Amino acid sequence: MTSLRSAAARRWIALVVLCVGQLMIVLDSTVVNVALPSIQRSLHTDQASLAWVINGYLISFGGLLLLAGRLGDLLGRRRLFLTGVAIFTVASVLCGLAPSEGLLTAARFVQGVGAAVISSMVLGILVTLFASREQTARAMSVYAFVASAGGSIGLLVGGVLTQALSWHWIFFINLPIGVAAFILGAILIPEHEGVGLRGGVDVWGAVLITAAPALAVYAILEASTNGWTSVRTLGMATVTAALVAAFIVVESRARHPLVPLRFFRSRNVAGAVLVRSLFPVGMFGSFFLGALYLQHVLGYSPVGAGLAFMPMNLCVAVFSLLVTARVVKRFGAKATLIPGLGLMTTGLLLLALAPVNAVYVMSVLPALLVMGMGAGLIFMPSVLLAMSGVNGSDSGLASGVANVAIQMGAAVGVAVLASISAADSSGLLARGASVDVALTSGYHLGFVVAAGCVASAAMAAAIVLRTARPAARVQPQEVALLNVDLAA
Repeated sequence: MTSLRSAAARRWIALVVLCVGQLMIVLDSTVVNVALPSIQRSLHTDQASLAWVINGYLISFGGLLLLAGRLGDLLGRRRLFLTGVAIFTVASVLCGLAPSEGLLTAARFVQGVGAAVISSMVLGILVTLFASREQTARAMSVYAFVASAGGSIGLLVGGVLTQALSWHWIFFINLPIGVAAFILGAILIPEHEGVGLRGGVDVWGAVLITAAPALAVYAILEASTNGWTSVRTLGMATVTAALVAAFIVVESRARHPLVPLRFFRSRNVAGAVLVRSLFPVGMFGSFFLGALYLQHVLGYSPVGAGLAFMPMNLCVAVFSLLVTARVVKRFGAKATLIPGLGLMTTGLLLLALAPVNAVYVMSVLPALLVMGMGAGLIFMPSVLLAMSGVNGSDSGLASGVANVAIQMGAAVGVAVLASISAADSSGLLARGASVDVALTSGYHLGFVVAAGCVASAAMAAAIVLRTARPAARVQPQEVALLNVDLAA
């Protein structure tokens, strides 16, 4: 009896270790946003270049997510999890020490590699820890809470550390957390023997799916300086298109492709991936531009900006964990997704109306609450629709592809918003407008473009997607599995 209790205790402590690893990823998805103005001042960088602090992380995270999952099957999940924690922790220290925007971007890229490895291993390890469905469901609920609540914690922690110490400490805080997760993980997480590299791995696919969006982001950000029709911009756009074409060719011929092209024969998979590529432009764009607007225009401190965004994050968590599953069960996934996209579009348009001298409770808070409710209604139904278009044996991979779409859509979207917003503000400043007026105009344009992307996602959902029958049978305990992308 004592040995059974000891084994049970070890499993639950191992769950805590896995949640701590996931918490680091969640924190770094939001903690940076409120520190952006401080990073911009410290490293003397412009708004377009500042976007790389976000995008370096998103591109490597999304591009390597599927490859990392495959390597876990081949080399062992415990080994890969510990490797990911080590990479993430070391990269966090390098981020904190970075003296320039270029080195910070490089370190953020490496940090994204570690995040991809950790995130792809956590659920695979978690489901093997517990024997009964009831225990697994309880563990998933704990995991989902950490994934959802971590975003709000990250905003507050980022504000406090940036204001009390400096932006460097938003990265240094990962050092003790990472060391503890590595040591306890090595002791508590059960060993998993992979099948070996002979099982096959699509390295070229991973290289191309990372390189194509990276070059696209670079081209977009440089376009604000070089011009959208310049030879340099058009040349990079051509190379990006060639990389995308090469990726399609590689995936069509690979023995074990990262992204099986057969998935996209399904309208639901293709539609869900399109939706999940477009709506992150609004989600991540609101954080990126919103943090700059609150601090540069309204004069908020980093802590104040973090607190200002918390209602939105809490809405996302509450709806994702408590509301959405019931709405989907009652009305279906498609009927839940489209109103969610509509709410997010409305929230972004409300932000585009916020004036230079905005009062938070009147001009900003309503928009953030509406966006939070909308986002909470989007995540789970969009995954369900993607998974409904494939065989049961491919559902995990389909979910992974849907999650990659969010990362890549967010990276390209943030680059577009940063570029057009900076160009609009620069033009107004050149014509003699005040700094606050010019910045606000640029942010407004960014919010409108983001709203257009989310509205396009809603139209695509209405036209392409079909009602998914399996969605009606979703159980509340399954929400944790379907909302893992909240941590992204």
